[in-house]
Amino acid sequence: MQTIARTKSMPVTNARTGLYPWLMLISRSALFILFQLLIALIAAVAGRMSGSEAWNESTRWWTFMATLANLVSLFFLVRLFRAEGKHYLDVIKFSRATFKTDLLWFIGFSLIGLPIAAAPMNVLGNAIFGDRMTPIYMMFRQLPVWALVLSLFFPLTIAFAELPTYFAYVMPRLATQLRNRWAAWLIASFFLGAQHIFLPLIFDSGFMLWRLGMYMPFALFAGLLLKLRPTLLPYFMIVHALVDVSAVAVYLMI
Repeated sequence: MQTIARTKSMPVTNARTGLYPWLMLISRSALFILFQLLIALIAAVAGRMSGSEAWNESTRWWTFMATLANLVSLFFLVRLFRAEGKHYLDVIKFSRATFKTDLLWFIGFSLIGLPIAAAPMNVLGNAIFGDRMTPIYMMFRQLPVWALVLSLFFPLTIAFAELPTYFAYVMPRLATQLRNRWAAWLIASFFLGAQHIFLPLIFDSGFMLWRLGMYMPFALFAGLLLKLRPTLLPYFMIVHALVDVSAVAVYLMI
């Protein structure tokens, strides 16, 4: 398994990437905050709201923050890979040479990964709030129909932006800089899980803890598999998009 990982890992031809991997590590969290500030500003001006009212209103539109952040992340990735002489689409494409083995790996580990991804939301909701639905109601607030339709761009864009940022770009480059692939895995996975605190940023300690913990086990699990077998990335991207389609569907059920 280790031999496969080393031969199939995405090559990092230039170790002198400087701060770029570290900046990309925090870029999505920063973008979430930036776009929430922008939406709050629009709400304050258009709705003549106070600062706290506008910020509270901005949390409703978190799917828009995510979509905008995804587009910027994708732009960054294309530019950064191009600077290294690579093409972004080549980085995320399926490997024909290992397709059958990758598919078997993915199906097998999906049986483990799906419960890991699903369990923390309800368990943490009950543990922190005494009711698993409380944080869901805080996050999923009513949107007009047109906004729900546009929210479908959220899962469509996140597949190309989120996992490639942390595991196709950041993780292998941190491994080169730190000379420690395990440390790179832990750092990239932690920041993937932690970014959810800022989407949306609601200043409630319980909600922030819920957002921190709900994706952390899956982030560590996905990062581990992609560390061991990077050719699984496109499979994870597809499942990621489908999972977030279901997240948008939550609006229809509350």
